[in-house]
Amino acid sequence: MESYLQKIIGNALQNMGLDDDQFPEIKIETPRDASHGDAATNIAMLLAKPLRNNPRKIAEQLVDEMKFDPSKISAAEIAGPGFINFRFAKDYLYDELEALLDEGEEYGKTTDNKEVKCLIEFVSANPTGPLTVGHGRNAVLGDTVARLLEWTGADVQREYYFNNAGRQMRVLGQSVQARYNEIVGAEINFPEGGYEGSYIADIAQELVNEHGDKLLSETNEKLFKEKAEAVIFDEIRKTLERMNIVMDSYFNEHSLYESGAIDRVIDTFREKGVAYDSDGAVWFKTTAFGKDQDTVLVKSSGEPTYRLPDIAYHAEKLDRGFDLCLDVFGADHIDTYPDVLNGIDVLGYDKSKVEVLVYQFVTLVKDGKPYKMSTRKANFVTLDDLMDEVGEDVTRFFFLMRSPNTHLEFDVNQAKEAGDKNPVFYLQYAHARIYSILRKVNDLEPFSEKPVLSELKHPSEITLIKKLLSFPGAVSNAAANREPHRLITYLNELASEFTSFYHDCRIVGEEKEVMHARKVLAGATARVLANGLTILGITAPERM
Repeated sequence: MESYLQKIIGNALQNMGLDDDQFPEIKIETPRDASHGDAATNIAMLLAKPLRNNPRKIAEQLVDEMKFDPSKISAAEIAGPGFINFRFAKDYLYDELEALLDEGEEYGKTTDNKEVKCLIEFVSANPTGPLTVGHGRNAVLGDTVARLLEWTGADVQREYYFNNAGRQMRVLGQSVQARYNEIVGAEINFPEGGYEGSYIADIAQELVNEHGDKLLSETNEKLFKEKAEAVIFDEIRKTLERMNIVMDSYFNEHSLYESGAIDRVIDTFREKGVAYDSDGAVWFKTTAFGKDQDTVLVKSSGEPTYRLPDIAYHAEKLDRGFDLCLDVFGADHIDTYPDVLNGIDVLGYDKSKVEVLVYQFVTLVKDGKPYKMSTRKANFVTLDDLMDEVGEDVTRFFFLMRSPNTHLEFDVNQAKEAGDKNPVFYLQYAHARIYSILRKVNDLEPFSEKPVLSELKHPSEITLIKKLLSFPGAVSNAAANREPHRLITYLNELASEFTSFYHDCRIVGEEKEVMHARKVLAGATARVLANGLTILGITAPERM
């Protein structure tokens, strides 16, 4: 209904002579006082200043121009200084509830982004160690935004970008080689800044099992690096799959060098006058885009900074024909991604097709003390460690339950709570509880005839139906804002509304038609809870 109301209001505004870019976002809200109607908008008041007119007069014009389906809307009324209140048609709620039941697992899907081909790049950790809690929020946020976009009709591809070349990987190979030498009893020369996690020794042991001491004659780290990359990437894939995340593609940064894409970026920048040489380095003239100083693209050592391959990579993404390239980055990228956007703009691409979702970092807390994480030292906490302790569903949910813009404190003790104090269990219990009720009703009365939904007349029933019917809007809202926690807020409200309904309207023991209608309403609630949890990548158990 929200999207329907936005559409008829938008059409009315156009009939008044306004273009789409001339009017603000059309917000639809539910009045606190049910006597004021079923939905309301303050659009007339938002237009008062730009139109230089009395908001009530604007509201009158809007209502005059509105053309709505009487089977959906029975009345549009003006209230107060210029609110427009809508009243739903008598049978609208019952018709829509029946449609919800018919759509089942598909309910909540929209066509908001049906023409959008989208690439979401997330995780993108180099294969130097297992995924840690530090990568977890990125992984879950990226995958859930992908799910939201898919539910709103987008064609989504998930991509993992990595670099298996460069100093980090050389140090990784040298670290494994040093541990290999240690295991076979040879002299070790552990590299400065080497990786010290126990997983390095595990990889070295595999090489010992496969080759014995025959690799002592190896003079460089290549074989050790390749073995480490293969083992670590295999573990990364398994960790992601355990979190219900499957990548569609993996993109190797090194391929940008092999294809000449890196050189083409520098050449084009030089041609456009935004790249120059100084002090042995290649510089990007970022002062031309408002920055206080220019930025190094290639160091005097000949090693590129992160910005250069990132610019080439984004050009490659757009060459593949994506309408939206969404990057999920930690807050440490805030200063770097504007350079990438300006870079692809210089190359002639539409930088508006690139969107960056920045999230704040996670502090893992247990017993009131924070864990510290490092892939080089041995004191990091892996995602597998966390899932072993609190479970996969809880891990995903906790990473999603706060806005990406806020710092997340992941409290392991709260996550291990088995009752209603654990927010994910609250929703899962609500779903399982409804199934328990449905089983009880089915044991008493199997019901073969079609339910009479008009038996649902109690205020708590009507309120619950309205909340169920707002699910597609909640999905669209969460997708549009790239904020999965908005969907969690909706699901919590739905579970609360069901509790009120069940408190006010008993199911078992009522007359047959009323019991049947209420059973169907309970089932519809379970369906929406399950669909919402599916979008979040979380299971919806029927028993707990």
